[in-house]
Amino acid sequence: MTLLEQLAQYLASGLVVGGIYALIGLGFVIVFSVTRIINFAQGEFVMPGALLMVTLGDRRLATPIAFLLAVGVVAGVGALLERAIHPVRGAPPLAILILTIGASIAIRGGALILWGTDPFALAPFSPGPPVWLGGAMIVRQGLWLLGIAALAFALLWVFFTRTYAGTAVRACAINPRGARLMGIRVDRASLLAWTLSGALGATAGAVIAPITYATYDMGLMLGLKGFVAAVLGGLVSPLGAIAGGFLLGVLESLAAGLVSSAYKDAVAFVVLIVLCLVQVAGWIPWRVAEEA
Repeated sequence: MTLLEQLAQYLASGLVVGGIYALIGLGFVIVFSVTRIINFAQGEFVMPGALLMVTLGDRRLATPIAFLLAVGVVAGVGALLERAIHPVRGAPPLAILILTIGASIAIRGGALILWGTDPFALAPFSPGPPVWLGGAMIVRQGLWLLGIAALAFALLWVFFTRTYAGTAVRACAINPRGARLMGIRVDRASLLAWTLSGALGATAGAVIAPITYATYDMGLMLGLKGFVAAVLGGLVSPLGAIAGGFLLGVLESLAAGLVSSAYKDAVAFVVLIVLCLVQVAGWIPWRVAEEA
């Protein structure tokens, strides 16, 4: 295989993984934009999405029905978590951050009780050999992943730009006080943001389950990488989170292929450290929006 073919393969693999990071990063961005809360339980929305997909698949449910049920259940978990945090929304940001970390541990513990420590495999949505595209080999589930991610991005764009509820969420993200003066219920926008966050996490988990094993602790690392993707995009930009997710996926794939697979997981944390140092030094070209 020539170097050009290798680079094409690394790019294709990175885009597939980047689609997952982009979905998770979008969940971070939506919640932070409306509530100014960094939800470190976001990764734990991915894990039950994958495990529920496996469980419902074992019950011989059709894949579309199992997918919708998994996404719906985890979206409900996101809504419940928002209701649990809502009474203390006026607490210091660090306290709420710790609360989301505690929620993450609790969800992971509940999954450990329900599913145990064994990894679970899920059959691909479309069986068959890998597909060759542009000199790169992509598993069929990877195409499903990219397609569903693209559909989710398109639906979110329509929701935020063509519906009243989406416009209200955007207004709360831009200026919560002004939105409240215009009669928009900021608490409802917050609930909707957390629900969407749960749905996005579950979507990521459901489509990645056939590619990797589903385990009770899979959400921790995926959540951290999704956070890096969101930070790459500025933490308040949906398009930035999508671009950051794909960029991180490609960087990981290149590091694993050209250097060593042992460094794959380190890439996200190196990027995060560099971003923090650059922002502290005042060189970063974007900033997290100030709370109104």
